[in-house]
Amino acid sequence: MTDRLVARLRAAGCVFAEDEALVLRESAADDAALEAMTARRVAGEPLESVVGWASFCGLRVLVSPGVFVPRTRTELLAMQALDRAGSGSTVVDLCCGTGAVGLVVATHVPTARVHGTDVEPAAVACARRNLEPLGARVHEGDLFAALPPELRGTVDVLAVNAPYVPTEAVALMPPEARDHEPRVALDGGADGLDVHRRVAAEACTWLSPMGVVVIETSVTQASGTASLLAAAGLVPQVVRDGDRDASVVLATRPGR
Repeated sequence: MTDRLVARLRAAGCVFAEDEALVLRESAADDAALEAMTARRVAGEPLESVVGWASFCGLRVLVSPGVFVPRTRTELLAMQALDRAGSGSTVVDLCCGTGAVGLVVATHVPTARVHGTDVEPAAVACARRNLEPLGARVHEGDLFAALPPELRGTVDVLAVNAPYVPTEAVALMPPEARDHEPRVALDGGADGLDVHRRVAAEACTWLSPMGVVVIETSVTQASGTASLLAAAGLVPQVVRDGDRDASVVLATRPGR
């Protein structure tokens, strides 16, 4: 017998309809809630904002409607940041969205001093729900301007998931992204590197002497992101994960 929920999701264009049906059923308190959630998903809302959570690096991250949903590819950014965070490290999750990257670090290195920043009030509120129970702090504002001034020159790990989709390509994104996530979390300017330029220009000011920048990018833009960091006086290295279709650029001070 055909599963009517799966068939309904598949008809709406959900590629992983069976998996989504399981998540919806797990998350719904009763049949009425399941119907309401299914209607939202069929209308195009991201599954994660419908059910209120996303799976990320084995953790459950709270997700609110209208907030950028953490992607599987960003697990590479989180794991690279985690690998470089030690006891007492100061870690900044810049453009944090839900705070997923900071959550991974704060969960596995509870003695790290984790800060998240985002320009979107809805994202800040969501990140606080995820991070503040673990003792992390979340700040609202534009990039580094959101950070407490006393962090200048002390950041050991600067993890950045800034927008990097070229403006013209935003219209080509899946509707759950372009219609339900904030444009500021997607649009990286004409070549997708506008925010990366701003991050690179200030990164050295905020890094500790042994600090590292870890910034998510795409395969096609990785060389451009690396060049921006090199021009700012840092030594970049591109790391790729084919399984996650993910790329990040690591950058440290010369002689690090």
